[in-house]
Parts: sequence; structure tokens; C-alpha cells
Amino acid sequence: MPLFTPCYIETYKAGLLEERIRQAQLYMESCCLCPRYCRVNRLQGEHGFCRTGQEIRVSGITPHFGEESPISGIRGSGTIFFVMCNLGCVFCQNYDISHLGGGNILSAEELADAMLLLQAKGCHNINFVTPTHVIAGILKALTFAVKKGLRIPLVWNCGGYESPEALALLDGIIDIYMPDFKFWHEEKALRYCYAAGYPQAARNAVKEMHRQTGDLKTDARGIAYRGILIRHLVMPDNAAGTEELVRWLSSELSPDTYINIMDQYRPCFKASQFPEINRKITAKEYADAVEWGKQSGLRID
Repeated sequence: MPLFTPCYIETYKAGLLEERIRQAQLYMESCCLCPRYCRVNRLQGEHGFCRTGQEIRVSGITPHFGEESPISGIRGSGTIFFVMCNLGCVFCQNYDISHLGGGNILSAEELADAMLLLQAKGCHNINFVTPTHVIAGILKALTFAVKKGLRIPLVWNCGGYESPEALALLDGIIDIYMPDFKFWHEEKALRYCYAAGYPQAARNAVKEMHRQTGDLKTDARGIAYRGILIRHLVMPDNAAGTEELVRWLSSELSPDTYINIMDQYRPCFKASQFPEINRKITAKEYADAVEWGKQSGLRID
């Protein structure tokens, strides 16, 4: 069990969680849960970009040992993979989950039981993967989970394309934010993710996440219990804008920001249709990215 109290416990005790659920349901009537602002009525079965109504669709529930060390720890991160996504990355490595659909529909009670099972297995946290479009269902499930004894941190493992409305719902709920920051330049985000305004939305989002939780905090074992951890995937020809991004994080967020500069880019899904990213990155491209991160003073995984 944790050596601290996850923030959602106090939010639940204060009676605020039920109000967050009601607000999330209202947002779904004219959906504003990500910066696309599709404004469809998901409660009536209308679908926007994420092609999701009000159902909770899950592709996998398992302890995961491949996350960053402060998240996986020694007993794993209790990972719940949600189906579909509010981004459209042409190079997605999990495209079968994020783009093609499938999975199993769970009730809120079943999702709560999944969280409790992961806790019972000894996982350090509950790790919601690609959760932005199913905030309402997660919040509802959390009410059942808390009543039944959930007491470990919640991780919001997202693409960084979050709306202010969504993040307001999560304030006092999420202990650890783990967003991707994919692109610094607008034209790249449009070309490779079909995400208008992504860079500014991501900047606004990580600032708000940091305001809510602060820099990443770990216990004596090195396991995270609160804060923000940013992921950034290095891409061919610096398409992601790594140098500008790390400088901004250091100066505008915090020089103590924990960032994982990732080297696992490979051309998946539709990347072959974009010749400039239809290759793996070089050793030099990755080394340059890490050096930029070091020069900025960030905490690099």
C-alpha cells in the first residue's frame, strides 16, 4: 500500500467526484473532451474523430514492466489500454488498438474491478493508456473502485492533446501525468497527426498538468507517486522539433522536468506514405536529442 494518500481519495471524500461525473456527461452532449471540439452528442451515439460513444472499450489489462522505471518500479504498472484515440498519428505503433478498434466493452463496475485486481497483484499504480476520450467512464468507475478500497496512484498516460475542460475534470483526481509531447511545429502535427493546434494545446496541457501535480516525486524506492513525466519520441530529420521543445520545458515548465527522450521510432501503420519519416532514426539523431536535453538541464530518463 502507498505511503501517502492519492489525491482522488480526498476529492471523493469531499463529494466532488460525483459532480465531476455530471460535468463530464454534460461535456459529452457536445463533446469538448479534447482540442478537436467535435461537438457531437456522444450520449446519443454520435461519433467524432475518436469514433467513440459513451462506452468504455478496453483492449488489455495487465501489470506492465516496460514503462519508465519510476512508473513500473519493481512490481509493475497496472496498465489499462483503452481502444481508439483522439490523435491520428500516421506512424502509430499501436495502430491496431488506437485506429482499428476491437477490444471489449466494460461497464463502470467492471472497470473498477479491473483496477482493484491490478492493485491486488501488487502494481504500484493504475495506468490509464490513451484515456482522454473515455474520461467520463473512468470517473464513474473510480467511484466504485474507491468504495471497494482502491488506494494506489492514478497515472494519465496520454498523447498530450487535452482540452482545458478535460484537465479541469482531472484536477484532484490524477496523481501522475505522463503525456507525450509529440510535435513542436504546427505543420508537422497537421501532417503526421491531423491535429490542428497540437503544439499550443500540448504546451497549455503540460503547464496545467504541472500546476496540478508539480515536478515528478518519488519515494525512497524511486517509485513515482505524484507529478509529471513527459515522453518525447525522436523522429527522423528532427521532425518532432526536439531542440525547441526541451528548451521550452526547461524555461517555461521547470528545469527539473522529468523527460524520457525515446529512440524507438520505426515506420509503422501509414508511415510508408510519408517518405521523409519512412525510416528509423540514426544514432546521431538520437544522440543530438539527448544532448539538447542535457544542455537544457532536464531530468532525462
